[in-house]
Amino acid sequence: MDDQRPLSTWAWTCPPNNSRAKVDFDADFPKHGTHKGVHVRPSTGEVYAPVAMWMESLDLVLHRLSKERTPVPMSRIRGVSGSGQQHGSVYWNHQAQDILRRLEPSRQLVDQLSGALAYEWSPNWQDQSTQSECDAFDAELGGREKLAAVTGSGAHHRFTGPQIMRLRRVRPEVYAATSRISLVSSWLASVLLGSIAPLDRSDVCGMNLWDVRSQRYSPELLALAAGKDGADDLREKLGEPQADGGATLGCISPYFVDRFGFRADCRIVPFTGDNPATMLALPLRPLDAVVSLGTSTTFLMNTPRYEPDGSYHFFNHPTAEGHYMFMLCYKNGGLAREKVRDALPAPAGGRTGWEAFNRAVLDTPPLDMAGEGGRAKLGLYFYLRETVPNVRAGTWRFTCAPGGGDLRESREEWPREVDARVIVESQALSMRLRSRKLVHSPRDRLPAQPRRIYLVGGASPNPAIARVIGDVLGGADGVYKLDVGGSACALGGAYKALWALERRPGQTFDHVIGRRWDEGGAVEKVDAGFKPATYQTYGDVLASFEHMETRLLAEERRD
Repeated sequence: MDDQRPLSTWAWTCPPNNSRAKVDFDADFPKHGTHKGVHVRPSTGEVYAPVAMWMESLDLVLHRLSKERTPVPMSRIRGVSGSGQQHGSVYWNHQAQDILRRLEPSRQLVDQLSGALAYEWSPNWQDQSTQSECDAFDAELGGREKLAAVTGSGAHHRFTGPQIMRLRRVRPEVYAATSRISLVSSWLASVLLGSIAPLDRSDVCGMNLWDVRSQRYSPELLALAAGKDGADDLREKLGEPQADGGATLGCISPYFVDRFGFRADCRIVPFTGDNPATMLALPLRPLDAVVSLGTSTTFLMNTPRYEPDGSYHFFNHPTAEGHYMFMLCYKNGGLAREKVRDALPAPAGGRTGWEAFNRAVLDTPPLDMAGEGGRAKLGLYFYLRETVPNVRAGTWRFTCAPGGGDLRESREEWPREVDARVIVESQALSMRLRSRKLVHSPRDRLPAQPRRIYLVGGASPNPAIARVIGDVLGGADGVYKLDVGGSACALGGAYKALWALERRPGQTFDHVIGRRWDEGGAVEKVDAGFKPATYQTYGDVLASFEHMETRLLAEERRD
């Protein structure tokens, strides 16, 4: 289940022939009335999706895969893994296990599994309804940084622990009727398995409930979410995660054998989150980074170092014991860039849309320091309340001295063409600021930076965005577009199944997949990356960029 690009798409990928099928939630299921796959309730900040739509989508995407021009021979599929949007949760009732076990292949999933739900909706990663719960999570262990030290993240609206806490508060009857709680990834694995599947070792870290150092649920945080006497009950609802990312959970449900022709011994491997699965779409070395340019923007690194901070995320690596996935996730990614694009003046010479945006970016010098006395321009463009930093929706423009310092808020709007450059710079500067503890010199006394930067997602082919990311973040060996057909996390899930099936004792994911990996057909260098003078220019203003965020956060607390 691929929710990176766009939100409304569900993809299924089958290597080695790389056959694909997809479902568009809005277009294929207009009866559910979603926009980009979700419903929004502005009065509460809730963003949620109908679980029934996902049931219908699974039936439809498998039907399409089996009826392609070159149909996939389902009987040859030996293993299935995959991914789902992180943090979303699904609430099963007490009849769920029996209903899953007795699915009838003559009937659609939705006609049977709707009766297995305690709650028909799944909170979406864009949800903003849990501020009071986040405040409680941040305070429970003595502050946001202490929470991050334990769980790998400060509290975030979308994280499953605060979502469960809010559900118990506003819908106590739903919580009482819930037998098990799945993440979207383990929900999908459960349907295919015909039994409630355990949470994944990486995805469980996106809950603010899992103690990453101790590799267990935090008793204090369980009690916070479930009430003082409810910690044990919540632990049972969640179940223990699967520690081995390549374990076999069991064979596929007879429903899919009879309905779609899967082989009866097809193995189900733990599904993970969309971001961990994106990392698995290629053998990623430590110091390599992935920037996913979808509706949201994410920055991912594989690292053996656990350096938690309240402003970003650490998860268990989905396949590598003792390694972690470092992640930054921004709500204001592709949609924010589109807003700036759409505000550009009517183009001359026939340029429209992204062509005009790209020209504006490339024609504007770094930080637009050619004008206004050489002062550097910095900005934040938040059309949704952001999580990194946790600042309300709004647009802010600042200037600073070329070498940093003398930060001043600008009360005048800039030319829209300048905004196009500055929004991309601001997103990349935030990534550089927050990843600086994890990078080091890749070689030859170069400044600390990623070795390679891989771009995935909808905007990865954009040359202007690639140029700015290389200018700001560096990339000693360059910036590369990873082209896996727009479904990086679907492919990462497929590789995960392949590793589980083919590994010998002690063989790592990178060892098994690396032998098959041919980057010639999937990786294209799109920017030189590190440019010493330009990299230094952005480094000079990094402290001012951080100060700008700090000022806005302080103003929000005063409000």
